[in-house]
Amino acid sequence: MQAGIHPQLYDVIVKCACGAQFHTKSTLPAVTVEICSACHPLFTGKQKLVDTAGRIEKFERKYGKQQKQKAK
Repeated sequence: MQAGIHPQLYDVIVKCACGAQFHTKSTLPAVTVEICSACHPLFTGKQKLVDTAGRIEKFERKYGKQQKQKAK
């Protein structure tokens, strides 16, 4: 490796929103993620709704109530 052209490499602990942690190396001093392999539906086989900025509530307000009113 040539001196002075490569970024510094840190030993970091990646922290997930679900509470899982694992060790890796990164050019960033700290890493946090929202979804990891311990909680991602592809790996767990369980469906988990990830609500970003109230999208589920917005959809239910827009479409959910209309369908319920039509059923009456």
